[in-house]
Amino acid sequence: MTLSETPPDPVAPDSVARGLVSDHARDMAEVLDRQAVVLESVLAALRSRRLDDRAARVEATDIAASALVSLRTGSDRRQDELLEPVVSAFARLQSDLRPLVRFGDLDVQFVQPPSTGRALPGDVAHAARAIVRNAVLTLVDAGDAQRVRIQWDCDGLNLLIGIRDDGAGELTVHDDVLRPIAEQVTSLDGDLAVSSTTGWGSELSVRLPLDPPAAAEPWDLIESLSAREREVLRRVATGDRNHDIARTLGISDNTVKFHVSNLLRKLGARSRTELATLASAP
Repeated sequence: MTLSETPPDPVAPDSVARGLVSDHARDMAEVLDRQAVVLESVLAALRSRRLDDRAARVEATDIAASALVSLRTGSDRRQDELLEPVVSAFARLQSDLRPLVRFGDLDVQFVQPPSTGRALPGDVAHAARAIVRNAVLTLVDAGDAQRVRIQWDCDGLNLLIGIRDDGAGELTVHDDVLRPIAEQVTSLDGDLAVSSTTGWGSELSVRLPLDPPAAAEPWDLIESLSAREREVLRRVATGDRNHDIARTLGISDNTVKFHVSNLLRKLGARSRTELATLASAP
């Protein structure tokens, strides 16, 4: 090889492959999140007191069939390079939740964002929908709220999400039921705040930057993790929950949450599924 020749870059193929692995993990997390809403919607139709048995079966079948078509056509695939108008992004959220709202016992009120709001990057739009879907499912599971109000706004630099219910008013930002939401918000360098009043309900306030910092190459950063962070990462990769990790490592649940939050931020991951994928990738 002469001096004018450029040697091949052995890192580039691995970098591309690892990027594909990360993209696949995010797509899978999105599919699982959407299907959870579909299953809750099917159950809501089957349990609805407003439908007789035949009508309930028809509605449940329609919901499942529509979800299957959406899954096969990839209608909600990640489009990182595209911008999505905030009104359109909000409309897709309403469409996702429509069957659950129609047949469930939870009264969901949507406050439309201003049409002049800045368009959302694809990642932010997907994360925002996932955050709201997770919050609604959490409220459905809790069963103590009758109404929830969902509001989006945009200040030019951030997407602002407000979710308020009329439940028991006992939620805190450290509750395990909010962990998936907290992890998604952290991964996008955003903020999550929870305000609760006993007997009056809780309000989740989320700020998602519209221009999040570019994610660093996670595999290069794994070597910079502390020994304890690597231990937590290995446990996350095996599917252990926070309580199990805390018991195994002899630390508190809150310490585990702190380490997981740091891992998401340092490795540019957006969920525990992505962390597990990154930890097991070659």
